[in-house]
Amino acid sequence: MSHSFSHDTHPAAQEDVTAPSTPGGLTPLSVALIEIALAAGGFGIGTGEFAIMGLLPDVATTYGVSVPVAGHVITAYALGVVIGAPIIAVLAARMTRRLLLLSLMGLFAASNILSALAPDFWTFTALRFISGLPHGAYFGVSALVAASMAPIHKRTRAVGRVMLGLTIATLLGTPLATFFGQVFSWRAAFMMVGGIALVTVALLWMFQPRDKVQEGASVWRELGAFRRVQVWLSLAIAAVGFGGMFAVFSYIAKTTTDVAMMPVSAVPIVLALFGIGMNVGNIVGSRLADLSLNGTIGGMLAFNVILMTIFSLTAHTPFMLCLCVFLIGCGFAACPAVQTRLMDVAADAQTLAAASNHSAFNIANALGAWLGGVVIALGYGYASTGYIGAALSFGGLLVFLVAVMLERQEKAPRI
Repeated sequence: MSHSFSHDTHPAAQEDVTAPSTPGGLTPLSVALIEIALAAGGFGIGTGEFAIMGLLPDVATTYGVSVPVAGHVITAYALGVVIGAPIIAVLAARMTRRLLLLSLMGLFAASNILSALAPDFWTFTALRFISGLPHGAYFGVSALVAASMAPIHKRTRAVGRVMLGLTIATLLGTPLATFFGQVFSWRAAFMMVGGIALVTVALLWMFQPRDKVQEGASVWRELGAFRRVQVWLSLAIAAVGFGGMFAVFSYIAKTTTDVAMMPVSAVPIVLALFGIGMNVGNIVGSRLADLSLNGTIGGMLAFNVILMTIFSLTAHTPFMLCLCVFLIGCGFAACPAVQTRLMDVAADAQTLAAASNHSAFNIANALGAWLGGVVIALGYGYASTGYIGAALSFGGLLVFLVAVMLERQEKAPRI
């Protein structure tokens, strides 16, 4: 069963040159089971990525290092995502999508189980880097598979359903892994993540149909994605525009206690509001993007400029802090839209472009956290992270407007 990934905003992509060769006539139940299997992998990845943040003190104690030094394992994982997504997408150009998904989740399972057994800090750090390698490619290929099974006017919703695994992980998976880590050992948390990954391998083996290597697929065709200006611009929208969310979120615990003067016990509630917002944004944003892809991206970036400015102005009020954090989480609404836009503009090099989206989001994570830390260190206070978020969202909006303008110029009739 093969559907075009084209969109009415990209006529050049009208021919289906990239959809995987999957069996025809998939039933709604078969599609649902495949989406559940793909989302399970996202749940495992999301849980593994975020659980470490609550377990850093325990890791530091085990290996006899300071908490800031232990924090290097988070950087190592993010570096693995940034490097792994494009490299794996290119090297795996001649693999079927089923085999690639199974291999990626197998690597993720092994590296997390080995992380739980790591005898020293540097081995643990290296294994966290390896754990990050499959992250972007898995989400990218999952998005392509999900979109290939959906009608053209519902494909972003299909992408959003697969990404629900990641957003639900922020609400359920991460707290559960943190609980296991605190009650038993941080090593138990990584064993749990490895177990989720092994369950995903089993689900993919059972439900993901066998497919064929795409005709004409090659390393050089995938690398062709980086010759397209619109691919670079779409990645820049993600890397810059969504840095604002991370600028605020990275320091939200201290903002809650030091600015809004809420008790430490309120921090988990604020974090949960952010997670609920991400899930709401993912569901609503996917539907909006199927109605208007560009409208959803541009609208959410403009919304974030205003919202994050309000956050800085009102963060001292507990109610407004909670409301703004929930709405900032809703900003995830643009993520499935950007993912789909990348599939559109990449033409026949979709695997690399789709996987690189998650490299861009990890760059946004690093950029937002770094700039937020800079303004705090300069003495502007934790609430000032909202202004940094607004500036980054505005930067992403400018990149988006340039992309749309160039797109219209390309479509304009030549005289």
